[in-house]
Amino acid sequence: MNAKPESPDNSSVLPADRNAGTAASAYYPDVPIFLALIPVINIFNYYLTYSNIRLNGFLALTFTIDTLQGYAAWLSVRYLILYYDKVLPYGKKPLRRILGQLISTTLLGLLVISLLTELTSWIARGRPADAHFYTRDLVIISVWFFVINGIYIGMHYYNEWQRSEARRREENRLKAEGLMVKLGRQDIQLGYDELAGFYVDGDHVLACTANGRKYYIDQPLGQLKEELPASLFFRLNRQFILHRQMVAGFERAENGKVQALLRAENINFPPRISVSRTKAPAFKKWFAGE
Repeated sequence: MNAKPESPDNSSVLPADRNAGTAASAYYPDVPIFLALIPVINIFNYYLTYSNIRLNGFLALTFTIDTLQGYAAWLSVRYLILYYDKVLPYGKKPLRRILGQLISTTLLGLLVISLLTELTSWIARGRPADAHFYTRDLVIISVWFFVINGIYIGMHYYNEWQRSEARRREENRLKAEGLMVKLGRQDIQLGYDELAGFYVDGDHVLACTANGRKYYIDQPLGQLKEELPASLFFRLNRQFILHRQMVAGFERAENGKVQALLRAENINFPPRISVSRTKAPAFKKWFAGE
C-alpha cells in the first residue's frame, strides 16, 4: 500500500497476506492421547481389582470389551465437554464451568459404563452385573473421569496460553512491519504505532499519524480495513478507522450506539466519534481485547 503526503495519485503497495491457520480441534491432540491412554488405564484397573490374573483368551476378550466401553464413555464425555465450550465457555465463569463439567461428565461417563456393563452381562451370562461392580469398580472408574477432566482442563488453558503467545508475536510482527508510504521518490515504512487512524475526506481516504501528518491512500476504507491488523485498528463507522492507542474509552448513546472517546488531541479527528449500532458489540469486544 503506497501513500503520498496530500497527493491522491500514487499507486499502492498492499501488505502481505496475514491469514493464519487454526488447529482442527480446541483440544488437539486429545484423540491420539486418549486412544493410547485408555488401554493403559484398563491395565491399571485390572491390577487394582483382580488378584489372580491369567494371560489367556478370556482375559484378552474381557480386556477388549472393557477398552471399547472405555472408548465409548470417553467419547461421550468429550462430546459433553465440547458442548460446554459452546454454552458455558471458561472465560465467563471458570469455576462454575469447571465444577459443572467435573460433575456432569463423571455422571455421564459412569452411566455409559454401567449401561454397557449391564448389557454385556445380560448377553454373556443372562444376569445383571455383580454387586462389586457398583461398590468397587465404579468408584475406581470415577477417579479416572476426574483425571480425564484434569487433562482436558489443562489442555484448554495450555492452548489458551499458546494462542495468547501467538497473538502477541503476531502483534509484535505487525508493529514492526507497518505501512509502506511514499515520500517524494522514497519508499519508507511507517510503523503502525505511528498511525492515529484513517478517515474519509470527500472522495479520498487519508492516513493520519499521531503528530497530525496526513497521507492520501488510494484504497476505499472498507478494503483498507481488511489490510490492517484487526487487533490494532477498528472501523468505527463509514468514515473513521482508529488505532487502539487513540481510544481512551466509550460511552453509551441512544438506540444501542456508543461514542468512542479519543485519548489524545488530534487535529484530524473529533474528540468523540459515533460507533454505529451494528458495530457497537464488536467495538466493545475489540476495546476489551477479546
